[in-house]
Amino acid sequence: MKKSLMLLMTLIFVASAMLAGCGKSDNNNAPANEGQTSTNNGGNEAKVNDEPFEITIRHTQVGESKKFRLAMLEDVVKQTQEAVPGLTIKLDAVDSEVNRKEKLRGEMAAGKPPEVFDVFGSPDAALYAKEGLMLDITPILDELGLKDKFTTLAPFTVEDKIYGLPIGGSIEGFFYNKEYFEQKSLKVPATLDELDKLAEAIKADGKIPFAQASKDAWIPLMTTNNLWSYYAGPEITYGFKTGETKWNDENMIKAVAKHKEWVDKGYYKKGELGFEYADMRNQVVTGEAIMMMDGSWANSVFRDAEQAGDMVGKVGFFNMPPVNAGDPVIVMQDANNGYGFSAAVAEDPRKLQAVKEFIKNMWTDEMQLRGLKEDGVLPAMKMDLEQMKTTSDDPLMQDIFKAVSEIGTSFPAFDALVQAEVNTALSMGIQQIIGGEIEPAKMLENIQAAQEAANAAAQ
Repeated sequence: MKKSLMLLMTLIFVASAMLAGCGKSDNNNAPANEGQTSTNNGGNEAKVNDEPFEITIRHTQVGESKKFRLAMLEDVVKQTQEAVPGLTIKLDAVDSEVNRKEKLRGEMAAGKPPEVFDVFGSPDAALYAKEGLMLDITPILDELGLKDKFTTLAPFTVEDKIYGLPIGGSIEGFFYNKEYFEQKSLKVPATLDELDKLAEAIKADGKIPFAQASKDAWIPLMTTNNLWSYYAGPEITYGFKTGETKWNDENMIKAVAKHKEWVDKGYYKKGELGFEYADMRNQVVTGEAIMMMDGSWANSVFRDAEQAGDMVGKVGFFNMPPVNAGDPVIVMQDANNGYGFSAAVAEDPRKLQAVKEFIKNMWTDEMQLRGLKEDGVLPAMKMDLEQMKTTSDDPLMQDIFKAVSEIGTSFPAFDALVQAEVNTALSMGIQQIIGGEIEPAKMLENIQAAQEAANAAAQ
């Protein structure tokens, strides 16, 4: 493992050195005022440098469910191009999982990421930043007066330097068929025991209690992560990387056993390991399933007639309830996904200007509220809850605002706190649980072993 890591770091160093050398060579051959002004008529009249140049923005706004977010990005691109003479912005659309786990990792290993790219703050951006591959945007945020405008920049901050910005916030909870609840005189559960009884009643009625799609493991892990944060406490995840806590803790076993219990009782549709993310949402849209654990971002699907059809206006949202009545509500809440910028941008004044203009146009109160209204994405920038409520009067969004107001303790998603190797082991483990191939205790022993190996390799 260490030999492989050293080889990768060596390749990154060589690639970075080559890029830096090229950048210095280009700057030495260029006029001293390139990117600012050139003179005309003997130097008496300044002229803006409008020679054509290009930057690429890698985004993950792919598919029907992200069409509103894509429209916002396209508007920002247009504003930015108009403000920077000669600039053309190329949009490169890539599926989120492919970008994060394959394409961006490969580009970073080669030292050649796009100028702007979709990235997770922790742990991804922090790792890339430590290798000198991401642009420190702290001076830009200071210049634009944006540094203190965000709810949190912790996922993108390394040693007091900021290397990216979150595009929005989110929470995880249950979407549910409100019309069905009303017809059957069902109530939003106040405890996990009530949720169990609710699921049993729905199954007895011939419906699927929980929509699920587990071909990509991060989807069912939303349920598992929220369960273990109740059974073992949200603070336990922070200790895995330091060795202070263990994956095979008895309360972790109880949490995974609860997820397995729901699988064994038939609360999910058979064959979930073969279902894609969109399949899960379709189970709710068609009325086949009644509830669905997902991120708050999924509200845009249920507010769009083209995607949700007759279900528009009939879907609500509630937090996963606590184990015991009266206990604090514990919810995954973070702002970990956004955009980062290549360190190579610093070597080209015009590209740096383009990045600064992109940040200026993208992170405004107007765009944050537009994202909330059109796409249902909670703001990453500081907003008063009452202002958010008045921005969108949609009933589903009002349910989400209510869920936010009920949070007693929040925590970041597990993949922001553990190494990639551990995430891989956990993904394999939950799919084995769903497939009936392993018991919770053994699954968690395997993950603990992966955690210890990852911790040792980091020393």
